[in-house]
Amino acid sequence: MSQEAVPEQAAVPAQPKGLLQQMEELMAALNADLSQLDADLSAPRPALAEGADSV
Repeated sequence: MSQEAVPEQAAVPAQPKGLLQQMEELMAALNADLSQLDADLSAPRPALAEGADSV
């Protein structure tokens, strides 16, 4: 297994940019998901037909 790690270490100068790009894309996707969730939770909810009369 340590032999497999050696070629990866040789490519270290190019790897951080790729990892940074991946992290930025993941954070953007997470931010979009959280924004959509916030919008969904903030949207007015219709009242339940059965529960509205008894409350």
